[in-house]
Amino acid sequence: MIRILLAEDDTVMREYLTRALERSGYQVSAVDRGTAALPLLESERFDLLLTDIVMPEMDGIELAQKAADIAPDTRVMFITGFAAVTLKAGKTMPQARVLSKPFHLRDLVLEVDRMFEVGNASGSI
Repeated sequence: MIRILLAEDDTVMREYLTRALERSGYQVSAVDRGTAALPLLESERFDLLLTDIVMPEMDGIELAQKAADIAPDTRVMFITGFAAVTLKAGKTMPQARVLSKPFHLRDLVLEVDRMFEVGNASGSI
């Protein structure tokens, strides 16, 4: 099973994304900030780091850079509502995917499915 570490400071969004991804067959560990994600990255294996970019204490870009050192095989997808931040993320981590808010949950799941070439990309959400 594909394991996702979700770092999102907005409680409603975090719960919403977690439910959608779990319903689509992914195992999700969710935290409310980047600093809470680091110990998990050090102690567990994740296939994907799905992180908001703008968060307190440590932004998603810094988290992704640290994740690249700790767990270089972990893929990264950023979610953000800020266009300028999207450009910075693309330059800093060119191999990462960026999904801009607002997005439909189906779009998120399809993007994750594509990253891992999951066959059931037409699943219902």
